[in-house]
Amino acid sequence: MPSTHLSLHYHLVFGTKNREPLIAAAWRLRLHDYLGGAVRGLDGHSDQVGGMADHIHLLVGLKATHCLADFIRELKKASSHWVREEIGSPSFAWQEGYAAFTVSASARESVWKYISHQEEHHRTKSFHEEWIEMLDKAGVQYDPRYLN
Repeated sequence: MPSTHLSLHYHLVFGTKNREPLIAAAWRLRLHDYLGGAVRGLDGHSDQVGGMADHIHLLVGLKATHCLADFIRELKKASSHWVREEIGSPSFAWQEGYAAFTVSASARESVWKYISHQEEHHRTKSFHEEWIEMLDKAGVQYDPRYLN
């Protein structure tokens, strides 16, 4: 069979600069919609977008030709510009880094649910606690000095 078949799904997480609560509830869903459209504009597939005032989660499908770092850089660049121009928040910015976790086909539904229930989840857990838990669960080594 002369074709290529891929299932390249990622759970992407990144926060606002200095983890400030810059994403207001009044326009948060518009940002989620914009991010989903931006993913599609970058030739990816947006399965779910969610988050809180200080961070965003995305479940995306990418092609083999995507470079993950380039994809996230362009996504953050476009969405920062959109918030500054469309929402009128000239100082809005994302943090420099990000987390990206591969997601198996069998885990996509649970990640989708996790992302869609962010408000409920964060009633009991801060973004910082969530971030550490995700890194630990994935076995990612990190320096705690750079998690703030």
